[in-house]
Amino acid sequence: MKPEEMLLKKEERVSFSLRALFEQYGYRKFKMSKFEEYDFYAENRSFLHSEAILTFTGLDGKLLALKPDVTLSIVKNTKGSRDTAERVYYNENVYRARKGAGEYKEIMQVGLEYIGEVDAYATLEVLLLAQKSLKAISDAYILDVSHMGFVAGLMEEVALPYAQQDRILDCISEKNIHGIRAVCKENGVAADLTERLEGLASLYGSLEETLPQAKALCCNEKMEQAVQELENILRCLKIGGNEEKVNLDFSIVNDMDYYTGIIFQGFINGVPSSILSGGRYDNLLRKLGKDADAIGFAVYLDLLERFDSKEKEYDVDTLLLYEEGADVAALAQAAQMLVCQYMQDTLQLALHQTEGWGYDRIVRLCDAWQHIRDEYRPAINPSNPAADVMQEHMDRVMAQIISGKQELIPFAERYPELKKVRYGGKT
Repeated sequence: MKPEEMLLKKEERVSFSLRALFEQYGYRKFKMSKFEEYDFYAENRSFLHSEAILTFTGLDGKLLALKPDVTLSIVKNTKGSRDTAERVYYNENVYRARKGAGEYKEIMQVGLEYIGEVDAYATLEVLLLAQKSLKAISDAYILDVSHMGFVAGLMEEVALPYAQQDRILDCISEKNIHGIRAVCKENGVAADLTERLEGLASLYGSLEETLPQAKALCCNEKMEQAVQELENILRCLKIGGNEEKVNLDFSIVNDMDYYTGIIFQGFINGVPSSILSGGRYDNLLRKLGKDADAIGFAVYLDLLERFDSKEKEYDVDTLLLYEEGADVAALAQAAQMLVCQYMQDTLQLALHQTEGWGYDRIVRLCDAWQHIRDEYRPAINPSNPAADVMQEHMDRVMAQIISGKQELIPFAERYPELKKVRYGGKT
């Protein structure tokens, strides 16, 4: 096991990995408050995963809500436009009721949003980042892709009232062929269109295998454009060798009032529900008065509690035993020594596994590290009058080391004048 795996939970390791990944592609971190005015969420309730919103009354009497979604707040505050795209990522907790949970949960999310002119490259970039995000969690993943333009195009041909359309969309999401047939029969939908709806709901498999079948289902220009976009995505994925774990699944449907194009969900082996979901949601920006397109996704890190949760043989690394009446000060000192030893052990593991260092070299470094740590201990002791002087020296040395301008030189050789400095500026 790697040192970081011993110190961090799975979801924490994934969070750090994804943040580093997103920053490599030019996404900047977005930070938001824990709550918004309730009216903002109520007006966009159908965009949310759950209609249940946790509310409370603020000190000024306004009805506030703990945020059930991050995307809405990003869109509300974005400066992205067709002329200047904005790339942001987030690492936030949201508060919503999960299906079957029967109560509100605090859900840890990491995700990103691309807001601006969403062209073919922007779409591909977000899909590739979704794929890389899944791979950061597990090699055993699947990314299922759909297209709301394809579904909406077929629903336009069916031309049913909204209530009946919703019934059909529910059946499509459940792959309920019998239900689709029943709704179509009740509303007098032509046999040809009924068969196309059934074919859409049952279509699943690799993009290369299923896109020809999807093309055969097309009956208007909107559907043909959706297939063409999916074909372009497949072509680009194949160039990079990234097409194997990407499937077509039109049973992934979202609210057509918001979502307009590519939508997708990600799954990993060992977690029964989608751990990643996203898509293009241009209509949400129109509704909020923004002149831009948008595409993004979220990774639900709370679901990783169910993943890789093998019970450990031991739930501690070291057990400190003592008898009744033992010296408390001595116990505290022994505990501190054990913590230091654990830090040193993990440092040795890291040097061996990441740098390939051998035993003798690691021991020499760790001995030097222990000496330096003891030398600088006053810097973290506020009761020591020399703490500010020592901290000043540490700050100066570390700043130069990080900038790459200086090698680490012993204290006495580097700043001999600081040895004469005493607390209060006297020499």
